[in-house]
Amino acid sequence: MSDADTEPNLLRDSPAEDPPPPEDERRGRIDTRAETTAAPADLRRNAAPTVHVVGFWKRALASLIDLGVIIPSALLITWIVSKVAGVHLPPSNLRLRDIDGWIDLLLVSDPALTMGVGLLIAIGLIYALVFQIVLGRTLGMRVLKMKIIDVYGDAPSPARCAARCGGYLVGIATLFLGFLWIGFDSEKRGVQDWIAGTYVIRG
Repeated sequence: MSDADTEPNLLRDSPAEDPPPPEDERRGRIDTRAETTAAPADLRRNAAPTVHVVGFWKRALASLIDLGVIIPSALLITWIVSKVAGVHLPPSNLRLRDIDGWIDLLLVSDPALTMGVGLLIAIGLIYALVFQIVLGRTLGMRVLKMKIIDVYGDAPSPARCAARCGGYLVGIATLFLGFLWIGFDSEKRGVQDWIAGTYVIRG
């Protein structure tokens, strides 16, 4: 019987263990894991940038700029069409502040007034549709540094732009309450935005 067989187990040498890795190596492994964990968060943060929606008053100012383009164009086209079609315009002594006179013309369905309102709405819708499809915003929005995006953060598609123009008609039909809703909505969206799935943001 050898000495190793008679030696108590407590006195026997324990199996050789690998020395602990240097501190620098341990720190390197921890840092690598930390970078790996943080990388997806950075990607998510880059994939979902923060945007700021535009409120009622700034959008109203942009609409006034657009009307400054639409109304003169509509008046000019109305005058040309009235000359070609032989439709008499309202009397020249009718002033803009004469509300009763305009209401009377509206109630009797004056041909010139009906044609003018129809052309104004048609030109406004064409103007909005073309600029929103081509530029993603109207001229007024461009001046005030705003743009339209869809719910995914992309520029609106032609179908969304067409739906948005349909939303303008709904806003007019509700006596402009669909536009006034922008001032009360938490996301600053009007009826045209809810119908088309769009937002107006800074940019």
